[in-house]
Amino acid sequence: MKKKKLLALLLLIQIILVNVLSFFPEFVENYYSNGLYPYISHASRIIFGWIGFSVGDVIYGIVIFMALRWFWMRRKTWRRDYKYNLITMAACFSVIYFMFNFLWAMNYRRVPLHKKMAIEKDYTPAQLVAFTLKLIDKTNAMHAALQKNDSLKVVSPYSNTEIYSHTLNGYTNLAKELPYFKYERESIKSSLISVPLSYMGFGGYLNPFTNEAQVNSELPKYNLPTTACHEMAHQLGYASESEANFIGFMASVKSNDLYFKYSGYSFALKYCLRNIAKFDEAKAKSLVPLIRKGVRENFKESEAFGKKYDSFIEDIFEYIYDNYLKINQQKDGMEAYSKFTGLMINYYKDKEL
Repeated sequence: MKKKKLLALLLLIQIILVNVLSFFPEFVENYYSNGLYPYISHASRIIFGWIGFSVGDVIYGIVIFMALRWFWMRRKTWRRDYKYNLITMAACFSVIYFMFNFLWAMNYRRVPLHKKMAIEKDYTPAQLVAFTLKLIDKTNAMHAALQKNDSLKVVSPYSNTEIYSHTLNGYTNLAKELPYFKYERESIKSSLISVPLSYMGFGGYLNPFTNEAQVNSELPKYNLPTTACHEMAHQLGYASESEANFIGFMASVKSNDLYFKYSGYSFALKYCLRNIAKFDEAKAKSLVPLIRKGVRENFKESEAFGKKYDSFIEDIFEYIYDNYLKINQQKDGMEAYSKFTGLMINYYKDKEL
C-alpha cells in the first residue's frame, strides 16, 4: 500500500513538472526532442518494427481487458474500500502517465515547428486562394499523369504493405533539404482496430508506447500514402497535428512515386478548399470546376467513406480528442489539423510547389 501511495503522489508531481516544462520549450527541444527521444524512438522501432502485426493494439486490448476485469472484481468493494481503490487507480495511472510522457508525449512541449524553420504561420485570404490555385494545377497534373481519362478517379495499384514500404523514399528526399526530418527504421502497420477507428473518425494514430505508426487500412487507398507519412512525422517527435500534416504532405510530394505525389497534393487541396469556404463559401465553390472531374471523384470517394462510418461514436471521440489536444498544448483542438495550411503557404512562398 505504501508503494501505491507513493506512486499516486508521484502522479501529482509529474503533472506539475510536465506543465512547468511547458514554459521551457527550448529545454525540451534540446534535451528531450533532439536529445533523449531519438534514442527511445529508434530503439522502439527496432524492437517492434519487424513484427508483422500491431503490437500496440494488442497491448491496448490486454490493458483494457485487465482494467475491466479489475473493475468487475472490485465492484462490491467501493463502499468500504473506496480509498484503496482510488489509490490503486491513481498508482496505475501514474505509471502510464510517466511512460506516456517519457516515451513520446514530452514532444508536445517542444519548440513550435514554424519557429524552428523560421517561417510565419499566418496568411491572408488572398494568399490562401493563390496557393490553392497552385495546388489545383499540381493535383490536376498528377491526376493526368496517372489517369488519362479526366473523368475517372485515381486507383492505386499498391497493396497497403507496398504503400508503407514506399514511404521512406519521400522522407529520404525531404531530409536532403531539411535534415531534421531524417527517418530511419520503419515501423508502419495497418491497425488491428481499423474499423473502430473508422467509426471514431481517425485515419490512424501513433502508439506512444511502442512507437508504431498505426494506419487505418479501411481508408480510400489514394489517401493512405499521406496518412502513413503523417503518422511517421509523429514518430519523428512532431506531436502537433498541424505540423504532422505539414510534414506528411511534404514527404508525400517529395516522393519519386506519382501516387504519393497525388495523395499529398489532393490531401492539401481538400484542406485549402475547406479553409476558403470558412470565409467565402462562394469563392470555394467557384474553384471546384477548375479541378479535374476524376480528382473530384476521389473526393467523393472520401465523402462516401465518411458517410459509411458516420455515427454518434465519432462525435464522442472528436469531443474527447479535441479536449485531449487542448490539454496538450494545442489550443485549437481538432481545428489544429487544418492549421497546416499556414505552414504550407509560408514555406512555399519563395519556393516552387
